[in-house]
Order: sequence, then C-alpha cells, then structure tokens
Amino acid sequence: MVFVGMDHGTTGVSFSILDENKTHFKIGRDELSSGDVSALAELSKRIDTESIQLMAITYAMGDGITKITPLEKVKDRGILSIEGAGKVTGGGTAVYEEIEKSGIPTVLIPGLHQNTPSMDPLFREAYSHHASAEKVSICYNAHLETGYENFIVSDISSNTVSILLENAIIRGAVDACLGAMGIVHGPLDLKMIRDVDEGLKTANQCFSRAGAVKVARIDEKVAKAKEVLLEKYREGDPKAELALESMLMTITMEIYGLAGVANNEIDGVVLTGSVGSMQDPFDFFGALKDKVENIGEVVMTPPTSGSVGSAQIAKAVFEGAKEIIGIKVL
Repeated sequence: MVFVGMDHGTTGVSFSILDENKTHFKIGRDELSSGDVSALAELSKRIDTESIQLMAITYAMGDGITKITPLEKVKDRGILSIEGAGKVTGGGTAVYEEIEKSGIPTVLIPGLHQNTPSMDPLFREAYSHHASAEKVSICYNAHLETGYENFIVSDISSNTVSILLENAIIRGAVDACLGAMGIVHGPLDLKMIRDVDEGLKTANQCFSRAGAVKVARIDEKVAKAKEVLLEKYREGDPKAELALESMLMTITMEIYGLAGVANNEIDGVVLTGSVGSMQDPFDFFGALKDKVENIGEVVMTPPTSGSVGSAQIAKAVFEGAKEIIGIKVL
C-alpha cells in the first residue's frame, strides 16, 4: 500500500511517500510558482501515482475547515483568506490545483483556529488562529514516534509554533505571530505596531522581519535567511549569536507557558523543524533541551515530520480512523 503526505511549508512544499520505504523530497515555493517544476511530475518520478491509496495534504492556514476533509468537498482550498501573515508566492496554490485535477484520492488537513472543536475554549476565545495545518501532521507524527499522550511540540524553523496535547488531543497552541521568534517571523512588538500605525510598514512586513533576522540585521529572502544567519554565526558575528540566543529565550518562554497551563503532567517535549533539530553549527536542540528538560523528556523529530505525519494521517484515514489527535474525519 502507498500513502503520500504533503507539507505546505514556508520555504517549500515537501512530500513523503510511505510504502515499504520512506521517500522524501522538497520543492521550493518560488520554483513552483514560476511553473519551472511540477509537483506531480516529481512525484511520478518516484512512485506510480495510480498506486496511491490516499494522499493527505496541507494548505496555508487551513482556517476554513475543521475536519480532515476529502478534497472534492473542500471549498476555497480550506482557507478564509490568502492575505495576512506570511509571503504569498502562489507555489502552494499551484500544487493544490495540480492535485485537485489529478484524480488522486486526497484529503485536506485543517489548521488550528477558533472553530477547532478539540481546542480548549480558553485558547479559542483568546486567539483567532493558533497553527497552520502541517502542525497537525507534525503532532500526529510526534505522538506515533514517542507514544506520548501529554506533551508539547515545538516546531522551529522560519517561524516557531508550539502546541499542547493532553490525552493525545490537541488542546492549545501559540502561533508564530503571538509568541516565540523563528528565523524570519515573530510577534509584533510596540515599535512595530507604531510603524504600522504611522504607515511605515504593513503588519505583514513587520511579521516577516520580527524573528532572529531582526536581531541579526539581516534582510534576505525567506529561503536564504537561515543560511545567511548561520554563516554570520560561523564567522563570529556577535549579532548573529545574539539573534540565536534571543530566539532560544523566546521559545523557552513559550514552552514553559504551555506547560504552565497544562492540566496533566507533561510526558515530554518534542522539538522539530530545521532549527529545532539543528545541532551544528549552533546546537539549538541541545541548548533548548537543557532549558526545558525539567518539564519532561526532550526528544527530536526530523524536519520531514510534517510530510511524514501527513502520510501517516492518510494511512490512518484509509484504514478507517474517525479522529486524529482530536481532529474529526469527515
């Protein structure tokens, strides 16, 4: 049996194929939006697409749906708006439309937002949006890999999002514009709010420069920001070191915040993403582990956890699952 998962991320669209092996590949969003690369053509190089039992995909914020939904039943690609937090390139839309026309059996995974039934009402009332759809996939993968029931997942890369699960159900999350810094994105502070009010920048422009790049004084495309930051760190740039340490501090606060409102004792903390799993040249995983390990066991999952988790969701849905970590299946 063959199952495929897709993670519509900030820097690219990743796929994982689950059959007797696990195969992963990633396509840059700019390549997709320019039409230079076809996601289905790349998939076809690795697997006979007619052999796919089910594919599970994510798209953008996923705030227009609340259930894992067959693609043919989804309206407006499962989102309320394409405007807002994050750069729009059109790459993810191109992939979505390719898959939609392909005839491959596919389900769309929702994001976490104020209408998500499994979420604690306090979180739902406090914040309109909590996490984009691939975080559901990441959490499901973390649950399967660790066996944890009560745990925190922190996905750290271009942005940082942390999620609280209790009794293997998603109960709360802190989105990138609310809490910790990522490499590129982060919360809007007072200075940025004033810049928006004075018409100097849009809120989205501020959000897209509020992460570690702000501290390191880096102005690069999202896809290159981490590479440039780490190169500056290798060269001994004090601002780059300060940027990574600042990012580490904010993520530590975010994880402790979720642990502080948890109703159950935390089994562990799962760190993932390209930075959450990074150990060289800056041992981000080791440094963060040292800071949060008294909450529970700290483990790492690889950056492919989003697409792998999507494929694992596809497998579970195909086998008859009616609910995935609190998210209903339509």
